[in-house]
Amino acid sequence: ELKEKREEMNRVIQKEEEEKARIQKDMNILQERLARLSESLQRKVNSRNEYDKTIMETEAAYMKILESSQTLLHVLKRESNNLSKKKPPTV
Repeated sequence: ELKEKREEMNRVIQKEEEEKARIQKDMNILQERLARLSESLQRKVNSRNEYDKTIMETEAAYMKILESSQTLLHVLKRESNNLSKKKPPTV
């Protein structure tokens, strides 16, 4: 009877060792996938950050252009008014 119990225990141990090996293999596969996914994600985050930087720079440049055009328009209006005031009356 002790030999039967030992054999049963041996079968249980063998099954658990097989399951452990299977789980270890699955973990290795998942760790590799996780590493690849992390690298891919980091590249995409870096790319998105570059987009954000470009958008911010473009918006800042646009605002400067807009401010300059408003200033130019104001100067042109003022000069136009000054020229109109200085025009000699027509006879």
